[in-house]
Amino acid sequence: MSAPIVVHPPRGSGGRRVTVRGQIVGLAHNDADLLEFLRRAGLPDAEELLDDPSRVLWRGGRAHHYEAA
Repeated sequence: MSAPIVVHPPRGSGGRRVTVRGQIVGLAHNDADLLEFLRRAGLPDAEELLDDPSRVLWRGGRAHHYEAA
């Protein structure tokens, strides 16, 4: 089973699309944005999950990095 939260690769204009259980929840430009999207998705303790690979998959870039290479 894949992680239910996916932080997609950084976009050329900056920011990363975020999906929760296959639903797009927003475009995060930093961890604060990401945490707010996850809070709205019903995950109030999301900060503890960000570095758990069974819960969050960081695709195409370093974790916590939001700018395009």
